[in-house]
Amino acid sequence: MAKYKQRIADRLLERKVLGKGAVLIEGPKWCGKTTTAKQIAKSILDFGNASILKQSAQMIEISPRSLLEGAAPRLIDEWQALPAIWDSIRSEVDKRGEPSQFILTGSSVLPNADETIHSGTGRFAYIMMRPMSLYESGESSGSVSLKDLFEGKTPDVQQNKLEIEDIAYLVCRGGWPWATLISKDVALDQAFDYVDSVITRDIQRVDKVKRSPERARLLLRSYARNISQQVSYATFRKDMLTNDASSLDEDTVADYIAALKKLFVIEDLAAWNPNLRSKSAIRNSDTRHFVDPSIGTAVLGLGPQDLINDLDTFGFFFEDMVVRDLRVYADALDGQIYHYRDSNGLECDTVIHRRNGSYALLEVKLGGEKLINEAAKSMIELSRNIDTDKMQSPSFMAVIVGVGKYAYKRPDGVFVIPIGCLKD
Repeated sequence: MAKYKQRIADRLLERKVLGKGAVLIEGPKWCGKTTTAKQIAKSILDFGNASILKQSAQMIEISPRSLLEGAAPRLIDEWQALPAIWDSIRSEVDKRGEPSQFILTGSSVLPNADETIHSGTGRFAYIMMRPMSLYESGESSGSVSLKDLFEGKTPDVQQNKLEIEDIAYLVCRGGWPWATLISKDVALDQAFDYVDSVITRDIQRVDKVKRSPERARLLLRSYARNISQQVSYATFRKDMLTNDASSLDEDTVADYIAALKKLFVIEDLAAWNPNLRSKSAIRNSDTRHFVDPSIGTAVLGLGPQDLINDLDTFGFFFEDMVVRDLRVYADALDGQIYHYRDSNGLECDTVIHRRNGSYALLEVKLGGEKLINEAAKSMIELSRNIDTDKMQSPSFMAVIVGVGKYAYKRPDGVFVIPIGCLKD
């Protein structure tokens, strides 16, 4: 049996179960939700098992409480397959009046409000799990900590062991836990299998709406071609129409995107709205992202060598991977990530904004001194535009790179950090 690799979500789950009667872990299929929950669960009800689901669907009408009997915390796996159990759990949490009773996992979002009586507010805590960051999968040394940087600690110069070939492979392999445990050639197949499953099965089942697998594939391909960019639904529609002879309107595009978001396949990056001294208009368009970069490379049929041969495309997918990792790390830091762009063309690829009001500006570049210099200049200019009478100055600024021998601090105060050195 493969050894369990520790996840950042382990720490989050251990804390959440102490504060609420039930904890819901959400995220895409195959990202490790069930395995993580099993580390602390004392009993399991698995709705991923067809026979158990069928029996439970009958029992929920007769004696719902009996489904919840078992040592606590009790894991209800793929709970959304039987939405009626949500209210039973909420009621049971109220009756027991104790934390750490239930852990639920789900690979699609909460059902519609009319499928549950109560939202679960006050009874449920929530955790979003994603595929593994490079630190969790063991590829990043973790020699540079975002937490330390937020606390004003400057790390010594650290060496990066990842080369461009490694980065290209890791983008295409993705952070799927099983893929990190098997041979490289076979590992690359996992993302292709995931995409096929989403297109042929999951997008039909997520809300019981019949959708075209071919259109789903066209949309995913368009998303991949526009990854890490701010494009409209109209752009996706136009792109899809070049390969779809039938009629297609923006509402249909929006419906497919909504379904993919329910499945946690797509996770766009919202705009950051700081207080500025200038009167520049802040652009509010989302930056387009997958929950894992391997989804995009798989749907386009790209491998590691294809990325190396096309560095522009490689750069966009590298940014997609960095966003995935930063989201994982930000969760551990009680923060969220955003992007920034204004009407004057000033932009910042990612901003980590924590609940305590502290924040960091981070640009993402595959590598190269010229691009690093431009990124540092842009962040410094943005920091000078921030109205520090109304909000804090950035805790730090950093350029996250793929290719580079060292992590270090520049004379202008901007850190250069290879993704192969980073951790939460």
